[in-house]
Amino acid sequence: MVILGIDPGLANTGWGVIEQRGSRFRCLAYGCITTSAGDALPARLAEIHEELRAVVSRYVPHTCAVENVYFSTNAKTAFATGQARGAALLAVADGEVLLGEYGPGEVKLAVVGTGSADKRQVQYMVRSILGLAEEPTPDHAADALAVAICHANSARQSALAREVLR
Repeated sequence: MVILGIDPGLANTGWGVIEQRGSRFRCLAYGCITTSAGDALPARLAEIHEELRAVVSRYVPHTCAVENVYFSTNAKTAFATGQARGAALLAVADGEVLLGEYGPGEVKLAVVGTGSADKRQVQYMVRSILGLAEEPTPDHAADALAVAICHANSARQSALAREVLR
């Protein structure tokens, strides 16, 4: 199964594509869409949308996972990130890809084992889980790969639970 993970942000939207075969994961690609603060908001959102549509078209993921927006103190940042997240969701919907959504704590717990992990810990574990030669950078791309891993593990756990309940 091919899974696309997205870490949305207006300035930087990370994306990562993994392949899951049983309990094994392999990184297919990752990157970061960077938009310029000097550009108009609609142009920045269009860039995020268009680049993610290209990723969906190229890798044809079976499913996608997006990190939820959560900012407790800065409403302006939350609003901008929410708009970027909307552009990302539209790109995924254009590709008719199934969607999962996870909070930052859920992703960190699934990948590192603690919901309070820092960026370096997430990067290290993503590298380890995917067998990469080096830690993925920038951290937005590493976060996107972590979201994809979280989704894969969540789907696996759900499938196991369904088997137990039969």
